[in-house]
Amino acid sequence: MTKDEIKRRISEIGIVPVVRASSPRDALIAVESVCKGGIRVVEITMTVPGAVEIIRELLKSHGPDVVVGAGTVLNAESARRCLDAGAQFIVSPGLDLKTVELVQKEGVLVIPGAFSPTEIITAWNTGADFVKVFPCGNVGGPKYIKALKGPLPQIPLIPTGGVNLETAADFILAGSEALGIGGELVQTAAIKAGKPEIVTEAARKFVEIVKKARAQIASA
Repeated sequence: MTKDEIKRRISEIGIVPVVRASSPRDALIAVESVCKGGIRVVEITMTVPGAVEIIRELLKSHGPDVVVGAGTVLNAESARRCLDAGAQFIVSPGLDLKTVELVQKEGVLVIPGAFSPTEIITAWNTGADFVKVFPCGNVGGPKYIKALKGPLPQIPLIPTGGVNLETAADFILAGSEALGIGGELVQTAAIKAGKPEIVTEAARKFVEIVKKARAQIASA
């Protein structure tokens, strides 16, 4: 898939599941679960044991059916390893300019994290494709996104932190391009308990919430 196609898929689905797991097996089960729920985009965080190999394996086993990115990428060296494994997008919790510049130079989609308006503008001007607003739930959640979109309507924002089944619609209505969702979607306890269907059902619910909220915006 091209960078533009990947960007379009993330925007269309409107959800980026943040996969954190204690083992490669649990991570793979989590990926299968969210895919069954209609979300064919996954972010494998570098905190997962063997994350780089998981990314490589997922791309080999799923091909173009699933967009696979790397998350919690803290520096350019880590980004390089992920890119060599075939990661189709790179996500950082903060703004590391060298990472953004490397990934952009390689022609791969990059989503740096930012918190303040200054960081968000810097990330965008450096070449970010989306900007991850993190930790969003700690500073007003949807209200913070709405406040940011006023002066920065051209910057596609992906709030992460504080996104759950109760707040997801409000985040979309506030102007979010997509939602970064971790434990509220990829529930590690359900995976460990051998109940991946709980994750699949949560994925379906989030997909439906995003669709309804966007329909509300379109009809306004």
